[in-house]
Amino acid sequence: MSAVLPPHGHAGDHAHDEHHAHPHGWRRWLYATNHKDIGTMYLLFSFTMLMVGGVLALLIRAELFQPGLQFVNPQLFNQLTTMHGLIMVFGAIMPAFVGFANWMIPLQIGASDMAFARMNNFSFWLMIPAAVMLVSSFFMPGGAPAAGWTLYAPLTLQMGPSMDAGIFAMHILGASSIMGSINIIVTILNMRAPGMTLMKMPLFCWTWLITAYLLIAVMPVLAGAITMTLTDRHFGTSFFNPAGGGDPVMYQHIFWFFGHPEVYIMILPAFGIVSAIIPAFARKRLFGYTSMVYATASIAILSFIVWAHHMFTTGMPVTGQLFFMYATMLIAVPTGVKIFNWIATMWRGSMTFETPMLFAVGFLFVFTMGGFTGLILSMAPVDIQLQDTYYVVAHFHYVLVAGSLYALFAGVYYWGPKWTGVMYSETRGKIHFWGSLIFFNVTFFPMHFLGLAGMPRRYADYPMQFTDFNMIASVGAFGFGLMQVYFFLFIVVPMMRGVGQKAPQKPWEGAEGLEWEVPSPAPFHTFEEPPKLNASATKIVA
Repeated sequence: MSAVLPPHGHAGDHAHDEHHAHPHGWRRWLYATNHKDIGTMYLLFSFTMLMVGGVLALLIRAELFQPGLQFVNPQLFNQLTTMHGLIMVFGAIMPAFVGFANWMIPLQIGASDMAFARMNNFSFWLMIPAAVMLVSSFFMPGGAPAAGWTLYAPLTLQMGPSMDAGIFAMHILGASSIMGSINIIVTILNMRAPGMTLMKMPLFCWTWLITAYLLIAVMPVLAGAITMTLTDRHFGTSFFNPAGGGDPVMYQHIFWFFGHPEVYIMILPAFGIVSAIIPAFARKRLFGYTSMVYATASIAILSFIVWAHHMFTTGMPVTGQLFFMYATMLIAVPTGVKIFNWIATMWRGSMTFETPMLFAVGFLFVFTMGGFTGLILSMAPVDIQLQDTYYVVAHFHYVLVAGSLYALFAGVYYWGPKWTGVMYSETRGKIHFWGSLIFFNVTFFPMHFLGLAGMPRRYADYPMQFTDFNMIASVGAFGFGLMQVYFFLFIVVPMMRGVGQKAPQKPWEGAEGLEWEVPSPAPFHTFEEPPKLNASATKIVA
């Protein structure tokens, strides 16, 4: 554990401190090597990006409130859809889960910190210039990239200089992800408390261990795809340019070989959070722990052989379509195992519905709907009709918003008292939950019908018959956005300021795990002496 020494002349002031002197003010954050501080910075960064991406989404929904062009031209509209996707995926969802990993993994395995504390600091601060570059691309000549978040060739070869800024930003974010993943893997494999075998580890640590391996496997693939795009743009290569013998469809293969595991990178840590919360509020041990670990690993392995289900309309041979169709359907099996185990955990449990449990059950319900629409889209003949319509938009928002985002909210309500030392207001938490759930469904449920009726995505204008559902969706989107502002102002800010009832060491009756063995708020240094666990791995041996 490294600690930053105080400036010269102040050494004596801190000599009597309990442990190493930790810096105060801006130095504490700039030079942060403590996993809790870095976790906090990741979470605040990701919430900031969630707000930025949310504003872009609301501009999209404002434009689509009625037919005709209201606020933006089609070019700017495509910039908005592209940047909304990139910012939400790489700026909001992924960093939020890394923030949870930083905060919770050392606490859950009884480690004093992450394995590489300075690399941890570096991997966070890399994200700031990348985010600034992404957001500032709107102000570059020709505006932001407008090729979709997938950055398909040949559109990327026709974009202005902002495309290069976008590529650079993606490279930096990828490097940050890889460093974070190495840190998580080394921490989990080498720094567990004595007595905590891998199969006694909390599921959140398992899901992140598997996610970290996925990240290391696929981030270089994305880097390769966008580097080839860069050389096509500036150095006369023709990887994706048919005029020089290249192939734009090859870009899609490379991108989705990254892109499909990426969607599991964004959901597996969510499974880990939900697997911690449901047993706590059902007051039962998680049903089928071992099968949950194997299911997570199966999902990760299968995610590498399904990428071309995004490409059924590219003229793939029927044999290829069949392979990718059946491989995709196969992923529903381990996912179904997880859903079954969560429901079995709740079955005949002594359940109470505090806010974390509400979000976990909401996650279960709405994520399952997203899973079913995914199963429908896995069928090649159906997908050929629905590809690039609003049905696909509805599907992945059910999985990503109601999946990843709800799990993140659940985690904030569940572990927030441990982080801040104060309890949130249960009434406000419930308002946030019900408001989010209702507005989310008002926003995205009508999109299934729009897609089935044939409305294509990424269009700034549409025929009159799609008006009603678009109006409903736009109203819902503004409601959903306001609920997240409410969450920040009335849940996050009071907790960060320490306003509210003091949190006990273990605020949830049924909660288990090492993180509840330290005081609330969690002290700056924890587990400097590794805890020893007894045979059941739930209690510390005195």
